[in-house]
Amino acid sequence: MSENRLTNILVPVFAVILGIIAGAIVMIVSGYDPIAGYSALLYGAFGDRYYIGETIRQVTPYILAGLAVAFAFRTGLFNIGVEGQLIVGWLAAVWVGVAFELPKVIHLPLAIFAAAAAGALWGFIPGFLKARFRVHEVIVTIMMNYIALYVSNEIIRSVLSDQGFKSEKIHPTASLRSEFLQSLTDYSTLHYGIIISLIAAVVMWFLLEKTTTGYELRAVGFNQHASHYAGMNVNRNIILSMVISGAFAGIAGAMEGLGTFENVSVKAGFTGVGFDGIAVALLGGNSAFGIILAAILFGALKVGALEMPSAADVPTELVDIVIALIIFFVASSYLIRLVLTRLKKEGK
Repeated sequence: MSENRLTNILVPVFAVILGIIAGAIVMIVSGYDPIAGYSALLYGAFGDRYYIGETIRQVTPYILAGLAVAFAFRTGLFNIGVEGQLIVGWLAAVWVGVAFELPKVIHLPLAIFAAAAAGALWGFIPGFLKARFRVHEVIVTIMMNYIALYVSNEIIRSVLSDQGFKSEKIHPTASLRSEFLQSLTDYSTLHYGIIISLIAAVVMWFLLEKTTTGYELRAVGFNQHASHYAGMNVNRNIILSMVISGAFAGIAGAMEGLGTFENVSVKAGFTGVGFDGIAVALLGGNSAFGIILAAILFGALKVGALEMPSAADVPTELVDIVIALIIFFVASSYLIRLVLTRLKKEGK
């Protein structure tokens, strides 16, 4: 293994360790027992079959949201609109799940495809504006998040809901839930979406690393001018990158709508999954395998945190502090790399 690759692996590991240590210090300063807090967190994430099922269920959308962010980043774009793309994907999936009665072999794939198409459309808009008018994608995708939230809420109220705030439950033929998986995990909300998310990770890896299209996308992200002189269609690749990224995010929404909740409801605010996807991609080094590992960590932290108030009297907000510290240390990876480099030199 090359030194550079080893460093790329060690940096996020050190970031997580430093984040956990810093979180423990915050707990001590705040008057809480960090050992009891982290013990409760571990038990809440992996303590029994139910908690394991809930953790895996939470990991599912995190993987897809992380892939959405990472795919755009690997091609030189910053997709901050994963949250909005997830919301419209969630809405589209549930709409298909409620509006049609079809055999499962047709209904479920159709609902997932609708979510991917909705997310792709939401990604196409900032991609087109970037390619055609050079409008910065960060600004557009942030604004598109709010448009997605409020437009979706209005559609839910006026079209999908008789109650005013929540749609009907999707038909069983569009559901990702499984009696087998639920019984295996003491009737948690675990569903088959985890398989879809793992397949999506393989698809991203194969597309970027093993195909001509992926090579062009990465080349455009690395240097648009050189890619243009090499005969590549830069504008087409910019739009394609955002469309694929949005499709991943839309499927993440389908996992929530067809698996976890089996409906869509009016949201007072953002789900947070899309924004957490940025942290997942950052910690995972924008690689498919790294994102899976990072999603497991974030899923465990989010689910395990629910046990902390009752078992250790530690507020769940402290987990958000730990996550923020991990992100801070990953973002400060230059300092960690500098320390690792000096340690290697001293070792020699």
